[in-house]
Amino acid sequence: MSIVMPFALALAFGITALLYASVGFGGGSTYNALLVLAGTDYRILPAIALICNIIVVAGGSWRYAREGCVPWARLWPILLLSAPLAWLGGRIAIERDHFVLILGLSLLVAAILMLTQRESEGQGDHDPRWRWAAPLTGAGVGLLSGLVGIGGGIFLAPVLHLARWAPPRVIAGSASVFILINSLAGLAGQASKIGSDRIGDVAAYWPLVLGVLVGGQIGSLLGARILPPRLIRIATALLIAYVAIRLLLI
Repeated sequence: MSIVMPFALALAFGITALLYASVGFGGGSTYNALLVLAGTDYRILPAIALICNIIVVAGGSWRYAREGCVPWARLWPILLLSAPLAWLGGRIAIERDHFVLILGLSLLVAAILMLTQRESEGQGDHDPRWRWAAPLTGAGVGLLSGLVGIGGGIFLAPVLHLARWAPPRVIAGSASVFILINSLAGLAGQASKIGSDRIGDVAAYWPLVLGVLVGGQIGSLLGARILPPRLIRIATALLIAYVAIRLLLI
């Protein structure tokens, strides 16, 4: 592997982290796509993406929790289903073509969900039709998260908004914690699958960590104080759609 490659990707990762962090997400789905397009060994790229995910959402999760925007009593049922399945997904070995197809399709769905997402105005969990929507979505997204190396917040958040599960800021805090827990569980599964002999291959991409660290901090600042969240969400969705189409056309 060329030493130049991680440095060439660091800027792209930083921009991705900036966009995702500004709307409360980690960016794992797009990190994966960028790594695939760069020709990275698909067996290690979910681990790289999950590490970057964790770095971006860890600070946001702490801030949301400190501000009381994480409803732990309502979030635990979702996490209890998603985390074990994220670990299981991380342990499942799949062929490269299947991996790219699943990743591309999931990105396309995520872009559509983000473009059509409507922010909830309040808490509307009284409707029994939505009682199990969030936990079941969390379970499915957890498995997908571990399998391809994403956090899954871009799938969970639109469902929570549609169900009027909580006010927008509380949903953002819940999605951030969801991404963090799923990423940790998925990384544990990926680590047990790739083995210690590939740790050096993963570590060679350390410049990407610096890229997402800087980009994530800038994105959090922009999302909180400067740019309208809706504008950032649309820009992020268009980026996701672009890389999804690129993957599906490989």
